[in-house]
Amino acid sequence: MIKIFTGIFRMKLYFIACYLVTSLGFSSVAWAQSQASLPRFELDLLWPEVPMNENWLTGGLGGMCMGQRDEVYLLNRQNVVEADLDAALLAPPVIVLNKQGQVINGWGDAELIGGRIHDCDVDDEGNIWVIAAATGHIQKYSPAGELLMQVGESGRYDSSNGSRDGIPLNSDSATFYLPAAIDVDSATGDIFVADGEVPGGNTRIAVLNKDGEFLRQWRLVRQAGEEDVFAGPHCLRLANDGLVYVCDRSGNRVQVFNQQGQIQQIIDAHFNPLTSPVGREGGNRGNAVVLAFSADPEQQYLYVINQNSVQIEVYDRLSGQMLTSFGNGPGRYRGQFELPHGIGVDSEGNVIIAEQEGRRVQKFNFVGLTP
Repeated sequence: MIKIFTGIFRMKLYFIACYLVTSLGFSSVAWAQSQASLPRFELDLLWPEVPMNENWLTGGLGGMCMGQRDEVYLLNRQNVVEADLDAALLAPPVIVLNKQGQVINGWGDAELIGGRIHDCDVDDEGNIWVIAAATGHIQKYSPAGELLMQVGESGRYDSSNGSRDGIPLNSDSATFYLPAAIDVDSATGDIFVADGEVPGGNTRIAVLNKDGEFLRQWRLVRQAGEEDVFAGPHCLRLANDGLVYVCDRSGNRVQVFNQQGQIQQIIDAHFNPLTSPVGREGGNRGNAVVLAFSADPEQQYLYVINQNSVQIEVYDRLSGQMLTSFGNGPGRYRGQFELPHGIGVDSEGNVIIAEQEGRRVQKFNFVGLTP
């Protein structure tokens, strides 16, 4: 009798699960596959090699990108505690680590690059495109740090009077106003720029050809009742299938477009506070701040930094289903983060996280999928 009751109970649970999965829009097969193939990571306690180079001291790491041989390019804002320089040397704006976490290069003129260095991308020729968010330009550098091209004029913004005080224009031109992120299409050489890091600047995705000439632009999607939600794109990455993934930081979601700017998918990112935000500011850092794709050719997984939960959330890229997360939340101990602001994935699937307030970089080694 007990066995019969147990069997009936399990069958009821099965049908309930199937109903819930169907109501969420996923097939039971897809649900089962996602449960059986979650990526697992372990913190690499020996990476990077420290001290960096000749006892280099880093400020906030505003962003990062991966090179063709798994080099890690770190964007150092150099906002260090001045007294610490008594016992260290100020690290350059761009720091290059090899796969083993050893410094192999460092370069950059902070004044030439511009303020609030924010994102970068390495193109198929090995050149590095750099975004400084407090500017109105983008820049292309050689692997050795030589400035090869600048799009936009230093000190001039895409505004009504060309200054930071002007009204954003979002003009059909290759000028910018507080750009946030950049990615170069390996198939065409087209340059995709998320132009609009914070309120007060532009709010668009701009596309240029390989020579820096303006092609087209589009805006984030806003629905009825969201008119007052800032529509600035905070991150941008191109998937292997050509889709454009954009972080809608203020909207707490990832918006997915084709390369002509037509919306294809919206992936909502959620957060539930552990401590009540009553009487303090909370939950306003963004649930989707920067992102990267898994290393497999299909890029099955989407890794998204949630600055509110202070974890790395793992999504099934095509369905948009949130599967799991990793990282130990806010803090300065191993595996924890202080305002993570950059993410990259190497050819072996390892995930590298750069921290703005933590002023460090950590590596999480991919150790396989759940059995």
